[in-house]
Amino acid sequence: LAGTRIIYDRKFLLECKNSPVARTLPCCLPQIPGVISPAQSSLVKLEELKEQNESEEAMPGERPSHTAP
Repeated sequence: LAGTRIIYDRKFLLECKNSPVARTLPCCLPQIPGVISPAQSSLVKLEELKEQNESEEAMPGERPSHTAP
């Protein structure tokens, strides 16, 4: 195989990791839930759990409606 092989040293790669260009997403990147952005279903489930915990804290005398297996 013919071609040019580019070799980067550790110091250069570590400097690139902290550069602002490496920390910004490309402008034309599609929004893929669970890959680029958090999965929508995870956010909804998190919100439901938060609401459930708040309602349980508001009514400490009542038992939870779900049963453990």
